[in-house]
Amino acid sequence: MKRLDLALFGRVYSFRQPRTYFNRDLSYEGFWSSSEKWEDMPIETHFFALLLLLVLPSVAPAVAQEAVPSTRTASNIHLDVVVTPRSGTPIPDLKQQDFAVLDNNVSRSIASFHAVKGSEAPVKIILLVDAVNTPYLRLAYARGEIDKFLRAKGGHLEHPLSLAIFTDTNTQIQNGFSTDGNALSKILDQSAIGLRTIRRSSGIYGADERVQLSLETLRRLTALEAGQPGRKMILWVSPGWPLLSGPRIDLGTKQEQRIFNEVVSLSVALRQAQITLYSVDPIGAGESVLSNSYFYQGFLKGVTKPGDVQLANLSLQVLAAQSGGLVLNGSNDIAGLLSRCVADTSAYYDLSFDPAPADHAKEYHHIEVKMADPGLTARTRQGYYAQP
Repeated sequence: MKRLDLALFGRVYSFRQPRTYFNRDLSYEGFWSSSEKWEDMPIETHFFALLLLLVLPSVAPAVAQEAVPSTRTASNIHLDVVVTPRSGTPIPDLKQQDFAVLDNNVSRSIASFHAVKGSEAPVKIILLVDAVNTPYLRLAYARGEIDKFLRAKGGHLEHPLSLAIFTDTNTQIQNGFSTDGNALSKILDQSAIGLRTIRRSSGIYGADERVQLSLETLRRLTALEAGQPGRKMILWVSPGWPLLSGPRIDLGTKQEQRIFNEVVSLSVALRQAQITLYSVDPIGAGESVLSNSYFYQGFLKGVTKPGDVQLANLSLQVLAAQSGGLVLNGSNDIAGLLSRCVADTSAYYDLSFDPAPADHAKEYHHIEVKMADPGLTARTRQGYYAQP
C-alpha cells in the first residue's frame, strides 16, 4: 500500500478549465486529470486518484461550514420524521408524546415539535436526471416516466420543483422552482441528454470517474441549497454510482481516513442544509434482480471510525437511507416511485433535541425515533457526527 501512495503522489497532475452550467451555477472547480492518457494510467494509481480527490480543498469545498437555516437552532439536532404504518401513507396529527428519541440508545428530551402536513409543508424538491450512471435506453424510458409524473393531476405540483440534468460534460439546473408541471415537462423535453462518453462497460477506468463526478455533483448541489431556508428533497433518478467495494479492494490507512472524512462531511452538509436524499432506480423490475441492486444494504450502518469505512459508504443508496429518504427499485413505474417519494410531504414532524456532549471529534451518534404505538414506524435521519 505504501508503493501505491508513492505512485500517486509522485505523478504530476493538472486541472482542466472549469465546467460551467446553465442557469444556476453549479460549476466544477476542476476535474481530476493526468498528463497521461486516462486509459494508460495504472489501475491502482487511477483508482487512488479518486481517493485523493475526495479531500482536495479546491474540489471538495467545506460545505459542512454553511450556516444552518435561521429558522433552526444550530446547537440542536433537527429531524424531519415521517411516520407510517407497516404499509400505507404517512400518518398525520400525532402529538409530541407519541414520540421518543434515542441518541446512542440513550433517551433524549424533545426540545421542539411541529406537525406539518400537505401544502403547508415548506418543502422544495429537486428532481435530478442522472445521465452519467443510467444506461441510455433506460434513460429514454425514465424521461417518459418523469414526464408522466410532472403532468399528473393536470400538471399541478403540490410543492415547488426544480429540474437538474447531470451528464458527464455538464450539469444543467433549472433557474428557480415551479409548481407548473406542464411547463417543467416542456423544459425537460427541450433538454438535450446525449450519449455519455463514460461508458458503464469501461471497467475500473469508467467506474471511478463516474463516482467522482457523482459525488462532486452531490457536494455542490448540497452547498448550493445550504443557504436556502426550509426542507429540501433531492429525488436522484439513477441506479447509483459504482460501489467499488469488495474483497479485491484494499484500502490503506490514509485512504480510509480520507473516505471517512468525506462520509462525515457529506453527512454534516446534508443535515445542515436540511436535505433528504431519495434514490429512484430506473433500471426496472427484471434487470434490478441481476444488477446487485441490494448490495448496498451491507453498508447501511453508520461508520464510527476510519478503519470500518468502505467506498460503498458513499453510495447513493446508503446516503439516501441515512438521510431519512427512500431507496426505491425493482419497478418499471418510475412515475409511481417519484410520487411515493413526494408522498413523504403529506404528513411529517419537525422535531429537535439537545445532543449529548461528544468525547472526541467526528463522534458518530446513532439516532432512533420510537413510537408509542408499536404498529407505527418512524423514518428519519439515522445518525449524526458530533464535535466536543
